[in-house]
Amino acid sequence: MSPNTSKDAIDIDCVVAEESKLEKLVGPQAGPWKYEIIYGNLAVFGYFHLAALYGLYLALTSGPAWSTIIFHCFIFFFASFGVSAGLHRLWSHNAFKAKLPLQIILIICTSLTFQYSVLNWVRDHRLHHRYTDTDADPHNAARGVFFSHIGWLLVKKHPEVKRRGKFTDMRDVNANPVLRFQKKWAVPFIGSICFIIPTLIPVYFWNESLNVAWHLSFLRYVASLHQTFLVNSYAHFVGTRPYDKRILPTNNRSVNFFVMGEGFHNFHHAFPWDYRSAELGTLFFNPSTWFIELFAKIGWAYDLKTASESVIEGRAQRTGDGTRVQYKSDLNVNS
Repeated sequence: MSPNTSKDAIDIDCVVAEESKLEKLVGPQAGPWKYEIIYGNLAVFGYFHLAALYGLYLALTSGPAWSTIIFHCFIFFFASFGVSAGLHRLWSHNAFKAKLPLQIILIICTSLTFQYSVLNWVRDHRLHHRYTDTDADPHNAARGVFFSHIGWLLVKKHPEVKRRGKFTDMRDVNANPVLRFQKKWAVPFIGSICFIIPTLIPVYFWNESLNVAWHLSFLRYVASLHQTFLVNSYAHFVGTRPYDKRILPTNNRSVNFFVMGEGFHNFHHAFPWDYRSAELGTLFFNPSTWFIELFAKIGWAYDLKTASESVIEGRAQRTGDGTRVQYKSDLNVNS
């Protein structure tokens, strides 16, 4: 059967035709809009943060076992790979491909962050890239730092997010059995991996108190949330724009240390398919890139995509703010 007469091709043609009728949105843009608070989300996030603060208090005053603190530091570290390498570079942007064993590792790491299911995360992130810093962007940075950091999760979605979100192509992730499994069993699977198991391990193996183990789990979880949120907020306001000065995302070396190599956000928005998420590649702090390349060496990660040096240079000259020159000595020779 000809590809143009397949059901998928017909459906996509209809979707494209319908989406083309919508008004074009050019960022940064934020029209008048009345925020409608979701009080259930406000209560849940309020509990998360109070539990995390109590966990910090316990860590400073009750003398939990160093084993518990180190244990959660390791979980935090691997959860970061779940977001950066899994949710972001693999499943949202298809910047590389992963064999089943690596996908299983990443789905566990991802679940440690309890940021909804991968399918939900990918849908929002693809919409964010398609309509960056406009009313159709779920965490529109044009509405300020607080909104783009966490406020967007406390209010109902903007009508443009709902209207245009249905046009997001999700066929690849919906066809993935690993992601469908996580979506089907989201609450027990993600909840157990993020909270229950990390609480029980210290209690069972080195007799940590249940109270300390439970609240340190929330401290680690909330820290992981804000690590991700920094890219949506801080990395849209502070930094340079070497590749595209017309958009809000920036390159920020300081935030890059906190987000495991995801801080070169202006580069990422210019070249979202590049698995490095940074022109600096492995020559600057980018643990997520090192993680992907480690698994590429054993064949579990493959088809790693990069933007060529000529394409990068051309984009910087056309639309950059002129700051790329400071990075030239750091460029990955394999770009």
